Amino acid sequence: MDFSDSFRLVNLAVGVVMVLGGISQFFFSFGFQSLIIGIYVIIFGLAVALLEFQIPPQVSRYASFLFSFLGRGIFYIFVGSILLNNGVLRIIAGSIVGLVGVGYVVLEFIPSIEPPANMREADQGWGAEQV
Repeated sequence: MDFSDSFRLVNLAVGVVMVLGGISQFFFSFGFQSLIIGIYVIIFGLAVALLEFQIPPQVSRYASFLFSFLGRGIFYIFVGSILLNNGVLRIIAGSIVGLVGVGYVVLEFIPSIEPPANMREADQGWGAEQV
C-alpha cells in the first residue's frame, strides 16, 4: 500500500507541533536550559518539515536514521520526551510527537506498509557510499 501523501502530511504536522512546542518553551518557563531546549526543538521541527520538500545529501549521510520508520519513530519519541514538561501546551505537543513516534516504530514491523518515497530514495543502506 502506498501512503506517501499521508506520511508527508503527518511529518509536516509533527514538524509544526515541534516548532510550536519549542516556541512554548520560551514563554512559560524561564532559564538557560529552557532556552537551549526550545532552540533545539525548533531546529528539529524545521528539519523534519523541510525533509518533506528537499533532502540535502548531508542529511542522508549524517542523519540516515531519519529515513526509516524505526529511526524516525525513535527520534520522534526522543523529541516528544524532551517536550514533556510542566505546562499544558508542552505536554500536549510532547504527547502528539511521542505517539506519532510510537506509531512509526510499530509501522517498521508491518511489512505490508512501505516507507514513503522520500525515505526510500535517500536510504541506500549500509556501505553504499561511493569511494
